Amino acid sequence: MPDSSGTVGGPGKPARGGQRDSSRRTRHQEVAGKPERLHKLLAQSGIGSRREMEELIAAGRISINGETASVGQTASAGDRVKVNGKLVQLRFSDRLPRVILYHKPEGEIVSRNDPEHRPNVFTSMPRISAGRWVAVGRLDFNTSGLLLLTTSGDLANRLMHPRYQLVREYAVRILGELTEEVRRQLLDGIDLDDGPAQFASFQEAGGEGANRWYRVSLHEGRNREVRRMFEAVGVVVSRLMRVRYGPFALPPGLKRGQVLELSEADVKKLLADFGMANPEAGRAPRRPRER
Repeated sequence: MPDSSGTVGGPGKPARGGQRDSSRRTRHQEVAGKPERLHKLLAQSGIGSRREMEELIAAGRISINGETASVGQTASAGDRVKVNGKLVQLRFSDRLPRVILYHKPEGEIVSRNDPEHRPNVFTSMPRISAGRWVAVGRLDFNTSGLLLLTTSGDLANRLMHPRYQLVREYAVRILGELTEEVRRQLLDGIDLDDGPAQFASFQEAGGEGANRWYRVSLHEGRNREVRRMFEAVGVVVSRLMRVRYGPFALPPGLKRGQVLELSEADVKKLLADFGMANPEAGRAPRRPRER
């Protein structure tokens, strides 16, 4: 298969030696958060987007301390917030979010709700005391490679938002070689059921025998888009791996099923590069431990 190595440029270069087993986690100091708007608080806690949380509040499906929440209401540390009757852990904005690079293997689904009860990526994530992991986009069941996850719903939304035009790069294996005409067609654009689609780049990446590898990239992430584009020109993809998402490349030493967590310094830079304030900027420096 083609080399999936690459350096991480721009925001969030992984710290050296940051490869972690899913059973290990970094300790993050818990601090009391000031009152914040409930829909924003739930979003940054990884429960859903701000709009989704506002809709749930308006529908009467969120409560605070046993009372139905109202749109625009705030919540503070110590408040008991339930979504659809289930108690949730809140993550206040003066806590730095966590970001993970995960090498997703084939055979895992990027969803917590699956009628078929297939393995999901969230069981491989480090445990967290508040909030939950939010996947940045998805990879389908039969696709492997780089998946980003964060504890911040707001950060996840920015990483997925079309206005940032973050590139998604894939290594694709097919049977046989493609003609120049087919390649040009995929670069110029083809019509899919949900609208036109085109690759931003298309390069040969070697291969042996009848199997050929290619590197393709695009600036969006619709459901099974890469596979459907090849199917539209009569080509079946036998293997698909995402090797880059925006500034993040799949680290060459990160094996399938392993995670790599960004350092706090890299997370702060990532927030700055995407126009988000450093949540710890106004906090007093931590006092050194007495020996």
